[in-house]
Amino acid sequence: MASTQKILILGLGNTLLSDDGVGVHIVNALQHRFADRNDIDCLEGGTLGLSLLPEMNNTSGFIAVDAAQIDRPPGTVVTFENAQMDAQLAGRKRTAHEVALADLMDTALLTGIRPERRALVAIQPESTCWGDAPSKRVANAMEYAECEILSLIERWET
Repeated sequence: MASTQKILILGLGNTLLSDDGVGVHIVNALQHRFADRNDIDCLEGGTLGLSLLPEMNNTSGFIAVDAAQIDRPPGTVVTFENAQMDAQLAGRKRTAHEVALADLMDTALLTGIRPERRALVAIQPESTCWGDAPSKRVANAMEYAECEILSLIERWET
């Protein structure tokens, strides 16, 4: 990987809405793992949307981690990669950050900075009511989601 290229891991969601904040919680857990690596950035994206576009510059890989309605049991983790991610984001959206991520990726494509390697690690929420921690099912899925992210990075780096 060239020195100006990096993998960006972006955690999305609102940590005040229980499961909705799972992406941010996962990125926070991963930050220590990559603290010594200049080629991997872990970023809390919250619900910021298009203001994150500059973060996409010089990325060779992009991984978004987010709670998403994927019509599976709560805590289910599904990884959508490249065209599958694009199709997932083009479908129905139920949260502001699902819309924001779709807009971010569309704008990155239009400006020529969308990474060729991109993935969405989606976790089906159980509850998005007020609460500062994920539900038990979603919390139990966080380690699996982290493993999915590590697997993507390992595959992309070979």
